[in-house]
Amino acid sequence: MENIDILKRLRYALDIKDSDMAEIFKMGGVTLTKADVQELLKSSDSSDAAALKKESQSPVNHICNNHMLESFLNGFIIFKRGKKEPKPGESEDSNFMIKDDRNVNNVFLKKVKIALAFTGDDMLAVFKAGGAELSNGELSALLRREGQRNYKVCGDRYVRVFLKGLAERCRKK
Repeated sequence: MENIDILKRLRYALDIKDSDMAEIFKMGGVTLTKADVQELLKSSDSSDAAALKKESQSPVNHICNNHMLESFLNGFIIFKRGKKEPKPGESEDSNFMIKDDRNVNNVFLKKVKIALAFTGDDMLAVFKAGGAELSNGELSALLRREGQRNYKVCGDRYVRVFLKGLAERCRKK
């Protein structure tokens, strides 16, 4: 699943406004204006993004890379929960967990869980609302750190189901 699709679906599910998106990006360390966010979200897929990039002289790289997605997720945590003071000897960049394209989905689930202050039961309820029955063990395997014994790579299907369930849960209210 493309990073821009994840952003668009999360934005829809939680009904985040363009001005809030720009603020969240800023909190995550990426400076975008409201117009830049609108332009970024307009790009429908990655093949169109390359064509748009050539045509436009805008500072926005119409492609949402892993760093931009994770910066948004870090900003989203700060937006929802407040800024966490780093421990002595801990650097600010330790919040970046995406190393390659394989673990983007796992990091996405972890960071949204943190930002929305979800418990394991909340996560399971969202998955169920989206149409997937997960056990506690399966959820735990998706939320583990890469390299741990029971770590499981999160597929695109799980992210789609999670975002669908999140939209049903949050937009109902």
